[in-house]
Amino acid sequence: MPGSVFRPKPSTPMHVTRGLRAAICCAAFLLATATLASCTAEPTRPSRVAPYDYASVTEYATRLIRYEMDKNSVAGLSIALVDDQRVLWAAGFGYADRERQVPATADTIYRVGSVSKLFTDAAAMRLAEQGKLDIDRPLRNFLPGFSIRTRYPGSGEITPRLLMTHHSGLPRDRLKGFLNPHPAPFSGLVNEIREDYTAYPPNLVYYYSNLGVTLLGAAIEHQAGMPFADYMKQSLLDPMGMTHSSFDYGLAASPQAARGYRGLVPETDPPFRVVPAGGLNSSVSDLARFMSMVFADGMSGNRRILKAETVAEMLRPQNTDVPLDFNFRMGLGWMLSTFGTAGIANAGTVAHHQGGTLLFRSHLYILPEHKLGVVVVSNSSTAGLAVDHIAAETLALALEAKTGIRQPEISKVQPDEKPLPDDAAREFPGDYTTLAGFSTIYPCSQQLCAHTGGRNLDLVHGSDGLFRLDYALLGLVHIDLGPLGEYGLFRRTVQGREVLAASQGAEQMLVGQRISPPANIDLWRRYLGEYKIDNLGDDIRLVSDIRLVEEHGYLLLELTTEQPPKATSRSPLMPVSDTEAIVLGPLSGGGATARVVRVNGEERILLSGYLLRKIAP
Repeated sequence: MPGSVFRPKPSTPMHVTRGLRAAICCAAFLLATATLASCTAEPTRPSRVAPYDYASVTEYATRLIRYEMDKNSVAGLSIALVDDQRVLWAAGFGYADRERQVPATADTIYRVGSVSKLFTDAAAMRLAEQGKLDIDRPLRNFLPGFSIRTRYPGSGEITPRLLMTHHSGLPRDRLKGFLNPHPAPFSGLVNEIREDYTAYPPNLVYYYSNLGVTLLGAAIEHQAGMPFADYMKQSLLDPMGMTHSSFDYGLAASPQAARGYRGLVPETDPPFRVVPAGGLNSSVSDLARFMSMVFADGMSGNRRILKAETVAEMLRPQNTDVPLDFNFRMGLGWMLSTFGTAGIANAGTVAHHQGGTLLFRSHLYILPEHKLGVVVVSNSSTAGLAVDHIAAETLALALEAKTGIRQPEISKVQPDEKPLPDDAAREFPGDYTTLAGFSTIYPCSQQLCAHTGGRNLDLVHGSDGLFRLDYALLGLVHIDLGPLGEYGLFRRTVQGREVLAASQGAEQMLVGQRISPPANIDLWRRYLGEYKIDNLGDDIRLVSDIRLVEEHGYLLLELTTEQPPKATSRSPLMPVSDTEAIVLGPLSGGGATARVVRVNGEERILLSGYLLRKIAP
């Protein structure tokens, strides 16, 4: 969840779905451990499924689930497969609580993380239907006291629609208080962010924001005239019969709730402050009811939850006029592109959302044209890639059983044997801000290489004209980078910006931008050194080391995660004055703002609510 500079990589998106972030983290872990061990073979998907042979679908999915759970040390997992108004299959595997030998079932309650956003956005649309919220008018009209500073005057207002599509330009998170055993009310964020800056102008680019959806929840609370969790229960959850679901964190401690695990090691999963963005507790049985409501055009049984036109609007691409999004598409809440996840071909719209807390992982997919859906949730932090793979494979096979549509064979792109094109050799080299942090691309051995995360990787030119990452341990043994090695990279100039984009099949997405060293680096040289957080309080510590270093003309903010797997991110700082600097993400000219402030006469750096004190040069 970059912008979120204090979040550990396994739980953090920027301009990307969580699946691609998980792929980046997976590759980083492989590079860190340089493991060459191989696992037992993955179960083979049936070559053909007979019409409506859902028994074969569930038999294969069962084998795949057991394989993935063993491979990834997953404690428990539950799944529900839905065909319109019928649950084809709902089951649990492993344990909700290993220590007490409580098995996971379809009714086990999990923390579903960002899948919560689909419900918050649906609640906003329900208020819009009632005339209590206009999604195209300024948010401040519906959330008294909302304001935030901007470096982009005249760029337009932040609206509820932009919050739901992650195009508001708001920072991803305000980290102070984000994870805390006793979080403050999320409505207090309205006052806390007034001196903060937006990261981007509204509607410039897709920029995932937990803060944005949380502010939408605050507007819902205000317009509904009751606590957010109560309104969600009264207006959505209870009418859909989701009796095992709640935005109240207390449900996570109920007898039916799953215990959280880091792999197979039990730990406490702290509550999120950003309840509307990630605070839902639910079961796959209940989430199946939500999918059926969508398939029934807003009806749940004989109760209308949303109007049919509202459901259609939420599933309609909203960002077709945003050049920097390439062809990555967002609905209202729903992600309509599968970049970074296991996509499903030839199925029409594939709408989905992932979720994650420190220890729980989830993924919900629907195929609206075929009224098929699946949700997979787990109580292990190591299940991120597994829940996505299981969900997509199960849904793809169910699609074949229902419609006869089979998934095409995917052939691996072969390296191009021809010499490196002159334009690539000329245009690619340079420094970039990317999803993997600060990176440098440079010519090497008649090809291109990239330096990122402290390692050198080859950029292999493929027969399709795109470049793919490759890594050889000690320059000899090639390490499989998993999904990350499948993304094709290319450069474009978009709206005057030299950007780096990635391609996965027919889908394309922004992953970085070329930058140059700042001319005013002297303004911040005196702040180089090692830092600690002064006002951590009871917050969960997410970084063990914070450093500001200078390298090749850049100021780089280095953060080492506290939570395993340990990883260090490096983000450039671009000074805008002697007291303010922008932490650059994949686009320059935006991102979190670091500000120098004085506390009791001493200088501190204020970043996302945290006060950083220099402890060593």
